[in-house]
Amino acid sequence: MREDLYPSRTNEEKILPRVDPTIYSKKIVGEHSLDENELKYYEENGFIMFPNMFSKNEVEELKNELIELENNQKLREKEELISEPDSEQLRTIFNQHLFSKVYDKLSKDSRILDKVEQILGSDVYIHHGRINIKRAYKGKSFPWHSDFETWHSEDGIPNCRCLSAWVMLTDNTQFNGPLYLLKGSHKQFVSCQGQTPDDNYKKSLKKQEYGVPSLDSIKSISVEDDMVAALGNAGTLVLHDGNIIHGSPDNISISDRTNAFFVFNSVENKPEKPFAAKKSRASFLCLKDFTPVKNEG
Repeated sequence: MREDLYPSRTNEEKILPRVDPTIYSKKIVGEHSLDENELKYYEENGFIMFPNMFSKNEVEELKNELIELENNQKLREKEELISEPDSEQLRTIFNQHLFSKVYDKLSKDSRILDKVEQILGSDVYIHHGRINIKRAYKGKSFPWHSDFETWHSEDGIPNCRCLSAWVMLTDNTQFNGPLYLLKGSHKQFVSCQGQTPDDNYKKSLKKQEYGVPSLDSIKSISVEDDMVAALGNAGTLVLHDGNIIHGSPDNISISDRTNAFFVFNSVENKPEKPFAAKKSRASFLCLKDFTPVKNEG
């Protein structure tokens, strides 16, 4: 049997030390690799931001493509589209790179891929992609959580050799429900209490209830100064470790907040049987195409 390095969804909540490194390689992969200071920052904090990585024209093309995806009636019939918990308004499109040449190209952009391959120390594949849309005045919050806790418990990814790379398609402000992160929280793993219900993803994508740390755990791994908001202009690139604790508040502004994510996992860290669920989540959440993403400049 496989050793479970990060047991979770048990009878008791625990805080476990992280077993895996955060940075798997400091070797230069390409011209857009991280330098020594950037690597140190990412390793210490669990995330890093790059303002103005993508131009206004590039962002405009991505936003126009999103409109095309939203209006695609065939796509609206698929599980890949998730609505808000209290309305039919679109909240998330999963695996945008499989439905769009524009987003497929973005997933292979060297400005992203050089950094990802360097941090994870290997070729990578896309575990899943998603575009999150938090609607003006209506977009709902998401509680503190670690993505890796879900990917490990429900998808079977064995090690934390994964990360999220995302591009702001709109300005992310203090009012429109930006992502909050707990600096340094990636260094510990919160083993959550409770069992995983069947097909938990059908509810968790709208409102997560399992795999959510308690207030006591959040207090024990952080102080108020550790909480930061990922604020930036459209075109900002953000990378954050798979295990960093993060969440987001409601969007109470008059502007949508939209971000395009790609979850990259090492090809040496493929998912197997879930560690804390009877079966794997739906295939669109845990892609089984492990073909390495190839850099296209």
